[in-house]
Amino acid sequence: MEPTVIGETPARASFWQKAKAFGKKVVRYDDTEANRLGVPMVSVGDFARKHYRNPWYGTLNYIEGLFPFRRWILSYNLTWGMGDLISGITVGLVVVPQSMSYANVAGLKPEFGLYASFVGVVVYALFATSKDVTIGPVAVMSLQTHNAINHVLNTEAGRQYTDHPEIVAMALAFLCGVITLGIGLLRLGWIVEFIPAPAVSGFMTGSALTILAGQLPKLLGESKVNSNDPMYLIVINFFRKLPSAKADAAFGVSALVFLYFVRWMCNWIAKRYPRHARAAFFASVMRSAFVIIILTAASRAWVGTHYDNEKDYPISLILHVPRGFKHMGQPVLDRSLLGALGSELPASVIVLLLEHIAISKSFGRVNNYKINPNQELIAIGVTNMVGPCFGGYAATGSFSRSAIKSKSGVRTPVAGWVTAIVVLIAIYALSGVFYWIPNAALSAVIIHAVGDLIAPPALLYKFWLMNPLELLIFVAAVAVTIFSSVDYGVYVSVCLSAALLLVRIAHPRGHFLGVVHVQHENEGVVSTRQLRDVYVPMDNKDRMRDPSVVIRPPPPGILVYRVEESFTYPNASRMSDVILDKVKAETQPGKVISSVRAGDRPWNDPGPPNPWVIKAWRAMSFYYKRHPDAKSVEETRSEEVQANAHDPRPRLRAIVLDFGSVGNVDTTSVQVLVDLRNAVEIYSGHRVEFHFAQILSPWIRRALLAGDFGTGSIRRHVRELAAVVPEGAVGDPREVGRPRPPPRGVKFVEDGDNEHVETDKRMPSDDIEAQSHIQTEMQCEEDLKNSYSEFTGKPSNDVNSLDHSASINVPVLWNSELTPFFHLDVSGAVSAALESTYTTDIPPSDAASSTAGDAAKATA
Repeated sequence: MEPTVIGETPARASFWQKAKAFGKKVVRYDDTEANRLGVPMVSVGDFARKHYRNPWYGTLNYIEGLFPFRRWILSYNLTWGMGDLISGITVGLVVVPQSMSYANVAGLKPEFGLYASFVGVVVYALFATSKDVTIGPVAVMSLQTHNAINHVLNTEAGRQYTDHPEIVAMALAFLCGVITLGIGLLRLGWIVEFIPAPAVSGFMTGSALTILAGQLPKLLGESKVNSNDPMYLIVINFFRKLPSAKADAAFGVSALVFLYFVRWMCNWIAKRYPRHARAAFFASVMRSAFVIIILTAASRAWVGTHYDNEKDYPISLILHVPRGFKHMGQPVLDRSLLGALGSELPASVIVLLLEHIAISKSFGRVNNYKINPNQELIAIGVTNMVGPCFGGYAATGSFSRSAIKSKSGVRTPVAGWVTAIVVLIAIYALSGVFYWIPNAALSAVIIHAVGDLIAPPALLYKFWLMNPLELLIFVAAVAVTIFSSVDYGVYVSVCLSAALLLVRIAHPRGHFLGVVHVQHENEGVVSTRQLRDVYVPMDNKDRMRDPSVVIRPPPPGILVYRVEESFTYPNASRMSDVILDKVKAETQPGKVISSVRAGDRPWNDPGPPNPWVIKAWRAMSFYYKRHPDAKSVEETRSEEVQANAHDPRPRLRAIVLDFGSVGNVDTTSVQVLVDLRNAVEIYSGHRVEFHFAQILSPWIRRALLAGDFGTGSIRRHVRELAAVVPEGAVGDPREVGRPRPPPRGVKFVEDGDNEHVETDKRMPSDDIEAQSHIQTEMQCEEDLKNSYSEFTGKPSNDVNSLDHSASINVPVLWNSELTPFFHLDVSGAVSAALESTYTTDIPPSDAASSTAGDAAKATA
């Protein structure tokens, strides 16, 4: 009886009841056996109640989450302040020379790197969920910016910016910031998880090698080498022009040697004298700033004393760096420029996201805290939207500076504001000093910094051990980046990663299972032994088990298959084919094809060829002259009939599917299960039970019930869940009306809504094949009795006439009486299959309703 809502009149309640009944009639509610029996299942309302949140509180939490600093700023103390002060100054001394160097990689003047560094460290502290990450110019993003600038300048719309490439760089940074901010606000940060670590490492390694090759000519002062060419051309031209090296080589090579020597010496001191490890660390951190100071002083003493004209300088210097923020203002965003930048945006955004998220997650794992990827994307987005207003270009997380910040003892993101003060002092107070910095020294700093981005051989070997296919993705990304460009390297790595993911989904792992008896002995005051059955794969192709372990197959006529991926539309048909092939290989058919008239056979299972055609072909090809010992067609067919008549294989009784690793199913996959059920029943000639073990989700259970699985009812209505062609329009009407052979040994009797099976005592005795099948079935019954006794420890009574009051209670999920084919484990499913009370031939009503089109589709 439907409950009446308080406040509603009886007439209104009656109206809703009628509307509900009408809706059930329209959707054919009672056609699904689970609904007709009243099986409880999860509903959309349950889902809504579980995930519903108060919009007001949800909005407040969303807004509060945009500013994480509110959680720790009120607890700030002096100890935190000292740690942030030291780490902030330390990072500031590193970020000044690095940002100027990376601006050189991007094809911009040094001051633009300082502007980007200042905005990055100031803004990130407001939105950060990582205390270690430092945002600013980085090598890979600078190289991508350089490529984007060259691309735009080579277009018709971008030629007007030839003298001002910073306009293109600012527009690129702003657009990347808008896209990244949108991804973060929409909470779509999970999309970066689709690109695996080897792919990221691949294009970063390729980019590092490209940057290194592009800086080699500047290191030696070779101005005739075009650094915009692909890496392999730069290296070739570098060695060709090597004799034309200038005095810059003295500054560049000495700086590079000094940087590597200081790092090696500091690492050696830290290991040899642990007490001085901290001092050695700070000395190593200062090496870049120290070498810049030394070489700047040397260039000032040499060039500034002996040369008055800039054109006569023997080495390349930075020259004029404006004091303060001279490029503040709104970035230029005209349509022609945006159109020219469109093709460069995807690769730029991917580099921006992946590098930062990878770095922030890495330091979160090391220092035991968890970042919020969406919030990190918001921080990057805001930084790159604000940065162009101050003259900065694209910025993201820097690995080297973040590592220095972490090791320096940073406590909170406030250290970024200390770094901003150091950068601000450099912008306003050191512009005159920057004039004398040799470009070769900056190239040495870049080469030394990007060397850490190149994946070492040990990492490649680990990729090989963990997944050789991902190593191929790494190699492909590196190769494409070296021989083409960074953006193509990014696209190749992303596409290959997506392709590998789709292949893994479409070609899932699955195994047919056997049973192993496992014994545990507990020694204590009372020694006890525990026995349990463990289902493991029958084959040992993966070499996962000891070869001496004996795997016993399931009982005769029962197949156990474990699905090791989500059972969804890309892989459902493949797994269904595997199961169907196993059924045909391990079990006997319900009717031997040789005993069926040729005209009654389906086209997709025609059986042996026409003997008259074979005779004619052999006569025309002189077959018997070439093979005088060959048997005649009649002898060959007679042997096949005798072999088929004594088929030792058991009859299929049940299929047990282990869904312990299945997280999702969909309409297509359930339809595939329905087709599989129809196919195996047509092949075996009787009903076959489908048992499901370890169903994880109530939504999987609901979907299976919609396909008439789990209830165990003989009456089935579901044949097409997603019919493309109406059910009555499939097949030839003559096939529907064609009489079918009556089932042997059983007949179905309908008594109202109840159905039961009665045994027909009349057995055909004049058919040799029929008698052989009967003998085989009797042997299968005997094997099943023995299997039941072995598995359950009960006497070997007739399995098909068990006393259910005395049978074991197999635990199942949610109402064992209504869903007896859903089980908690595989052992329970196999035991329930052994206890089944009906494994009978297909009743005439079902056989007649199976059209020729259905049969062809099910067995194809």
